[in-house]
Amino acid sequence: MDNWSAEEHPRVLVVGAAVFGRASGTGITLSNLFAGWPRQRLAQLYAEDQEPDTDVCQQFLRLDPRSAPVEYHLFRWRARTTRGTWSGARTGSAAGGLRAGGPSGAGVELGPLRARMRAELRAFVDLSPLRVPADARRWLREQRPQVVYATLGSIRQMRLAVLAARECGVPLVPHFMDDWPTTLYTDRQTFGVARRALLAGVREVVRHSSYGLGISEPMAREYQRRYGLSFAAFGNCVDPADFADRPGPVRPAADGAVLDLVYVGGLHLDRWRSLRRVGEAVGRLAAEGLRARLTVHAPPQDLARYGERLGLPGVRLGRSLASDEVAVVLRRADVLVHVESFAEEHRHYTRYSLSTKIPQYLAAGRPVLGFGPAELASMAHLDAAGAGAVVGVDDPARLAREVARLCGDPALRERLGRQGLDFAVRHHRADQVAARFAETLARAARRPVGPAPEPRRDPAEARTGRVGQG
Repeated sequence: MDNWSAEEHPRVLVVGAAVFGRASGTGITLSNLFAGWPRQRLAQLYAEDQEPDTDVCQQFLRLDPRSAPVEYHLFRWRARTTRGTWSGARTGSAAGGLRAGGPSGAGVELGPLRARMRAELRAFVDLSPLRVPADARRWLREQRPQVVYATLGSIRQMRLAVLAARECGVPLVPHFMDDWPTTLYTDRQTFGVARRALLAGVREVVRHSSYGLGISEPMAREYQRRYGLSFAAFGNCVDPADFADRPGPVRPAADGAVLDLVYVGGLHLDRWRSLRRVGEAVGRLAAEGLRARLTVHAPPQDLARYGERLGLPGVRLGRSLASDEVAVVLRRADVLVHVESFAEEHRHYTRYSLSTKIPQYLAAGRPVLGFGPAELASMAHLDAAGAGAVVGVDDPARLAREVARLCGDPALRERLGRQGLDFAVRHHRADQVAARFAETLARAARRPVGPAPEPRRDPAEARTGRVGQG
């Protein structure tokens, strides 16, 4: 991309809660998609309480937390009246509301009453006013963007994205990374007001958009059908330097070495439960003579919260990895493991999602064991890549058979790793993906915004077959 002229990259204003960097999946995806962008043509308005990395973008403005006065004063009161911090207090953001990390505050295990109170409070805060000061609006205009690219996920993030597009008089391009429009506030929080506001916010986003992006091909197809706007699929991509040169040597299970099944990622959204299933299968097979183990690398907070639940003979809790360590660890594994939850509420939230780590897994040239609902886009992606074994049902016996098959057949592991690597070269090389991404945003910058979408059925109602009240 170094030989591209600046004119082929539109001036882009990135708006959202997450900042460029390596501290979150969204930050990693942003950094990889915009890698090589002319820095003078890129700026970001963000709300996360996190210092941004400046290797991709150098023009930043953090929205003052006082722009969301209800949330700001709520957290100040909380800090004065309690010791320690409440989950979300440090990461509460003017655009994001309470950062629950999923459809129901994933990552924090609460009793039913406290979980309900938290969900109600999150909805109330998300509905509360957002006041963008004059100096911030002036900064937006001074960036002279040709398009506003926005990662969303809440009512206030949508309001901020629309405000930025209006203020600058340019099209909006929303990037959906989970199916939160289907799952968020469906339990009638705030007597249904939050759900209605969210659906109205999505319609407003679409009305100001010239193009839409989804994290996967299934999401792009579904959202194009759902919202009547052109969509393209863009997820995380991988630096060519992080690709395996070729699939590394495989070791037979019988040579005395312990085969290492490696998982790298978060344990929230009940992923720890699926990992525990994998660990149980490995433990049973180890008792029968298979020398294998499951190694889990997760963020420190996840290891602290869920680590004890993975305390099984066949599981080793590895250390948390820095982003620049991941590629090496993946290439050293014998089998890589990707899991998703089988719980109903989580499988709907993640059904169109494509995890940040899946392109990294494929680029490592190692076989992948996928364990999660077969209908999820992540499992379909692994299957399409021919990169491993996908167990799409919660069946411990079938899971154990697939683990034994992968561990017991080195030729199979080598073939699957090679197929995954070939797929990653075709679909996940950062230079190629970033070039297509730039072309798509350039096209979006030249297109008129879409007409106001016709009223459509709530996607949550379409999923459940129930018509909401109010």
